[in-house]
Amino acid sequence: MAGLTSTFHHPCKSQLPKSFKPSSIHLHTFSIRILSPKTAPCPSIRTTISARYGGGGGGGGGAPRRSKPPEDEALDFSSVKSDTVRLIDQQQKMVGVVTKAQAFQMAEDAELDLVILSPDAEPPVVRIMDYNKYKYEQQKKKRDQQKKSLASRMDLKELKMGYNIDVHDYSVRLRAAKKFLADGDKVKIMVNLKGRENEFRNNAIELVRRFQADVGELAVEEAKSFKDRNIFIVLVPNKVVVQKSQEPPKKKDDAVANEVSASV
Repeated sequence: MAGLTSTFHHPCKSQLPKSFKPSSIHLHTFSIRILSPKTAPCPSIRTTISARYGGGGGGGGGAPRRSKPPEDEALDFSSVKSDTVRLIDQQQKMVGVVTKAQAFQMAEDAELDLVILSPDAEPPVVRIMDYNKYKYEQQKKKRDQQKKSLASRMDLKELKMGYNIDVHDYSVRLRAAKKFLADGDKVKIMVNLKGRENEFRNNAIELVRRFQADVGELAVEEAKSFKDRNIFIVLVPNKVVVQKSQEPPKKKDDAVANEVSASV
């Protein structure tokens, strides 16, 4: 234990067996209890114990305790050394430079929180607000931004076909491509030619072109490659057409409907 030393003194120390150990020490809270061996070879044994406080190594004997960090830095005014602050009230109007005591009093009168906005400014800028409501609104904005970024991100969907694909498999891939494009994703149509299949390159190119034509105005061409054995074309959604397809049908005006019904 750091900070505790024990010294054993005895006139018969040279005559004691090697297996003999001096007093055992048990530490309790603010107390030390010494148990002397009952079978000591010599009658008189003296044990000296000295304790050292405030220093020490591993156990953290004299290390100062750090204060508990604040739950939220925006509410911790211990870091604000200035006696004055620039205050914004709950109506988001600039009050001006006031003392910290005045700012706290105004926040207390309004039954709201005094929040640090710019601690490094001269003087620091603070604002009176409902901090829990403010945090909730900020978190909501962050979630909405994340949703928008996910919605705007395009995934690339790959659809593979053989140059001699049958009608059923072709229609399945065409429906899948239209669905992916309507959801806002890119679509890559691929035809891989292996070995002697390269002789049917023109058939593969014609197949890809026909697929693009069947997709129609729902997509526009972004990239293509007809030179290598891996023939492909990348289609991206036509935003104008996709948005129109997602819009609900417009309701007819009541006046027009009445006019039609009257003419009938």
